[in-house]
Amino acid sequence: MTAPKMLDEPPQSASMTDYDRTHLKLYMRLLDAEADGADWEEAVEILFGIDPDREPERAWRVYQSHLARARWMTEHGYRDLLHQSLH
Repeated sequence: MTAPKMLDEPPQSASMTDYDRTHLKLYMRLLDAEADGADWEEAVEILFGIDPDREPERAWRVYQSHLARARWMTEHGYRDLLHQSLH
């Protein structure tokens, strides 16, 4: 079994994407890490496998873009999940 393809930035859409569905667990882990006050550099290394010392700009971009999408899911994207579960 291969790991899902990870992009540096999740696709932006007004509705939940296949990428979002594939990475729901990652989004939850990002939100948990943030809520626990985890260091972003540690989180990006653990969750994305990116060394923030070697690739600081990329690491920050990946972390921030995925965290923003995870937040979007809590405010908007979850509706698509609810809608799907009702059908």
